[in-house]
Amino acid sequence: MGLIVLDAGVIIGILDAGDTHHANARKVLAEAIGNAAELVLPASAYAEILAGAFAAGTAAAATVDEFVDALPARIQSVTREIARSAGRLRAEHGTRVRLPDALVIATAMVLKADRLLTTDARWPRVPVEVTIV
Repeated sequence: MGLIVLDAGVIIGILDAGDTHHANARKVLAEAIGNAAELVLPASAYAEILAGAFAAGTAAAATVDEFVDALPARIQSVTREIARSAGRLRAEHGTRVRLPDALVIATAMVLKADRLLTTDARWPRVPVEVTIV
């Protein structure tokens, strides 16, 4: 299955049983793990997940950290190359791509990911296979 980059919405969908994407996100991630895909969670997506969790309280943030710790994924820092690519995406697509999304897309592009998993159907076409869960 190769390298798969995870967007924040996928993890949020998995952790929130009431989320519209809960079942699909669980299914797609379980499939990726079962196929021994290399999973990457961009640091920007991790921060986005934690922002909502911390707003709900420290117990919710702890639950996120426990899930991420158990997930066979690595956290990818924002490198200069990723930041540059994200900046280019923002310049090309303007308000259609928010900076957090641009950072996730840029991470997938720079790492030459095979797929990018997201719950956001509003993204423009990018040179990475995007799977909307």
